[in-house]
Amino acid sequence: MRDRAGHQGWWPGETPFEVCVGAILTQNTAWTNVEKAIVNLKKARVLNLREMVSLPESELAELIRPAGYFNLKARRLRSFLKAIIKGGAGHLETLFAGSMETARRRLLQINGIGPETADSMLLYASEHHSFVVDAYTRRIFSRHHWSPDDASYDELRNTCAGALNHKPARERQDYWNDYHAQLVLIGKDYCRPRNPRCEQCPLRSLLPTD
Repeated sequence: MRDRAGHQGWWPGETPFEVCVGAILTQNTAWTNVEKAIVNLKKARVLNLREMVSLPESELAELIRPAGYFNLKARRLRSFLKAIIKGGAGHLETLFAGSMETARRRLLQINGIGPETADSMLLYASEHHSFVVDAYTRRIFSRHHWSPDDASYDELRNTCAGALNHKPARERQDYWNDYHAQLVLIGKDYCRPRNPRCEQCPLRSLLPTD
């Protein structure tokens, strides 16, 4: 995948806080829509904890309208901000403190943050190694017969983490970041829900023959 597309340099975000906000905004929507919402937040100069937490929820919802489900996502962002203040003493780094498992449990206790969002935050906004599974990963793995169609999120996550742990810890963060980004690219451009472009796909040789 990397030979075809090159290193993806993902996640697009200038700060860990921006990455976390983007992880919530990208729920059930395309990243292009999230980018528009992020631009709105930057123009309003509220893409930081102090300013965003002071913003009325209705105003926050209007700024993130391009990301869809804006009222729901505004509430989820507020829950995340409150968690940083209450559980992290106002510091995002404190929310990520401890082992990966501890930080993940802490994130999953926040309203509106599920496994995929939590793992995205851990992998891209912290130093933790926590592989992200999304709809692209599930579709690619299913079509290649690498996992059962009914595999759970944690089963797929453990499969990926177990297969990709051969890199030294100092290299694994970037490796997992880019591996997930490559799967996203394959899912968007080739392994599409309808009319997949299997003949052009970099993973074509790995398709089952039976």
